[in-house]
Amino acid sequence: MMLGFVEAHRREYGVEPICKVLPTAPSTVRQHTARAADPAKLSARAQRDVGLKTDIRRVFDENFQVYGVRKVWRQLQREGIQVARCTVARLMREMGLRGAIRGKPIKTTIADKAVPCPLDRVNRQFRADRPDQLWLSDFTHVSTWSGFVYVAFIIDAFARRIVGWRVSRTAETVNGLYKAEVIHRRGPWKSFEAVEYATLKWVDWFNNRRLLEPIGNIPPAEAEQRYHDAVSAQKLAA
Repeated sequence: MMLGFVEAHRREYGVEPICKVLPTAPSTVRQHTARAADPAKLSARAQRDVGLKTDIRRVFDENFQVYGVRKVWRQLQREGIQVARCTVARLMREMGLRGAIRGKPIKTTIADKAVPCPLDRVNRQFRADRPDQLWLSDFTHVSTWSGFVYVAFIIDAFARRIVGWRVSRTAETVNGLYKAEVIHRRGPWKSFEAVEYATLKWVDWFNNRRLLEPIGNIPPAEAEQRYHDAVSAQKLAA
């Protein structure tokens, strides 16, 4: 950190005057500068960090810049890049990269505790043993310059794949991930069309590339494909 401070202010104050104030020697600063200018002079760890930072930045950018340490680390593992999670955390911290964080939910309705809660059709069992066994719905609202836009999703409970969605100007009928990764992360929104286009891209990414922890840190489409492959293998074995 001290060396970084010296590098940032060396043109303004000079190296030696700064070193007289800070507990570091000018020779140390010169060695640090020489290593930074020639990657071959970096330590083995520093050289590997340079390569890892490139991979981390790529994974971060390819996934809407919403992945935190855990998801970036998981994706690197899937690509065969062996690195400790703590190393990913350290490098992301150095690079100033931070994943999307769900904000405090906004209350749009206040429930009346005196009124019985309506029953759902699956008795709160929101899980499925196979694709297309149970579909769930969710919706949210997005503030734009021209008013509210409402986004509804249909989600397959088996692998949480989004099987359908719609953007509407009326609240006829997804979740925290959508709000955290698209709406809050990429707003403010100017129009209905902007929300619709961003949602289209996000749904494709969510279904085919986003890692979901509840299904083993794989994308929904891959989870469904594994299920169908297993069923086919069982039929062949029989």
